[in-house]
Amino acid sequence: MTQRVELATVMDRLAVDEVVTDYAGAVDDGDWTAYLGLFTPDGRADYRSAGGIEGAAGQVAAWLAESMLLFPMRQHLIVNRRVRFGRLEQDIGDTARVRADYVNPMRFAADGEGAAAPDFVCGGRYAFGLLRTYDGWRLREVVVEEKWRRLPEPRVAPAAE
Repeated sequence: MTQRVELATVMDRLAVDEVVTDYAGAVDDGDWTAYLGLFTPDGRADYRSAGGIEGAAGQVAAWLAESMLLFPMRQHLIVNRRVRFGRLEQDIGDTARVRADYVNPMRFAADGEGAAAPDFVCGGRYAFGLLRTYDGWRLREVVVEEKWRRLPEPRVAPAAE
């Protein structure tokens, strides 16, 4: 590989990584316009393993906007990113696949009495499919594979004396 090709590959890796990071930030911040801007026009997302839906990015964004109201605090930690570039027609490097693990702590909305709500934490693996477009790298596919979740401990009323 020439230095020029190696540099282009590094730049693509950084750009793909930025899309994945922007995805996490958009979901955490509830910025559904930014979320949609990360997808190609035919982009899709699949959250079924986490109890969600699968569909076009716009449909999924609407579902997320409603579902995430339960969790005013959320923070995706996306780690162990594995990037692989693929071939589209005859051009190498116009597609990318990213496999990445995640941990996602979220806090439920506070109860009506103002008490702090408990946390909900889940983890698993993302599979991202990306396409190089004239506007840069965009998501064609996001698949969530939730592997575990920790629900809040049930609240127990104090024993009566």
